[in-house]
Amino acid sequence: MEIILLGVLLHFIGGAASGSFYIPYKKVSGWAWESYWIMGGLSSWLIVPLIAAQLTVPGYVDILRQADSGTLFWTYLFGVLWGIGGLTFGLTMRYLGLSLGMSLVMGLTSALGALMPALYRDLFTDATTGTLTEMAASASGNWVLWGVAVSMIGIALCGRAGMLKERDVSDETKFASVSEFSLGKGAVVAVISGVLSACFSYGIAAGRPLAEAAVQHGANSLFQNNVTFMVIMWGGLTTNAIWCLWLNRRNRTFSDYTNTQTPLLRNYLLVASAGTLWFLQFFFYGMGESRFQNDASSWVLHMSFIIVVSNCWGLYFREWQGTTASNKGVLMMGIAVILGSIGMVGYGNYLG
Repeated sequence: MEIILLGVLLHFIGGAASGSFYIPYKKVSGWAWESYWIMGGLSSWLIVPLIAAQLTVPGYVDILRQADSGTLFWTYLFGVLWGIGGLTFGLTMRYLGLSLGMSLVMGLTSALGALMPALYRDLFTDATTGTLTEMAASASGNWVLWGVAVSMIGIALCGRAGMLKERDVSDETKFASVSEFSLGKGAVVAVISGVLSACFSYGIAAGRPLAEAAVQHGANSLFQNNVTFMVIMWGGLTTNAIWCLWLNRRNRTFSDYTNTQTPLLRNYLLVASAGTLWFLQFFFYGMGESRFQNDASSWVLHMSFIIVVSNCWGLYFREWQGTTASNKGVLMMGIAVILGSIGMVGYGNYLG
């Protein structure tokens, strides 16, 4: 039971980091979106993952050198696709705000990331463990699957609250909390982001041999995924760097990085903080996943905690200011249902 509680706690810390990472970006002054997004990305996709692997995985360079090329290719490719999801994720926050944006994106990401790896093992491999069939045939697996379904209901309620907010709140109030609010643009990029962000879960599954090699090299099993994360992050960095540098060129914003008319040091510290928080979600996710050894459970817990935390921040930043009490009640009900789903997933892992 202690291992399950530890896993839940680790996923909560990771979810809190993810639900909070965008806050420092809101304080950046005088930089275009593409400038602060890619500078934060250098921390989250390159520098911090390298430091984490160096501190926790002995011989990580040898692990990468000796890895099968197919493993590296698929892990990196899923990272590239996840990077597109992360890129559009940033745009979702820009157009919808923390609470509504997180709820829409994480709803899709939660369902696809939790179930697709297990379904893939059923359809395309000879695996007998970690499959959807195995989950459906056991009491513990059924609790996890029902937990996923209940979390979808909670996420749908959060999304419903966001739609009610769109109807209730005046344009002036919307733009006061989210300066570029646009439900149409936000919904489109949220769907793209939700589908592609789930590729991070696929990348972890594809990079499982790297995690196993990390343990064989003497790494604590808590940190076994840190080498895999490096490869996935390289893919994410590739996608985001191409797009953001192109925007820098098109919008003539390369000068942001050296513009002394802006608080340069403060901006760099803010984006570094945001990028570090962004990576810490996966650092703690990897630790929690190592305790559960269950893709679906770990993923739905991670996504659910992100939604809960981001909606709390949305309330704090008054993104729901001007909405009716009944609308806020729908949001609170959604968060409560998500918390219930977390308990169901945790109990399922306890039974397993």
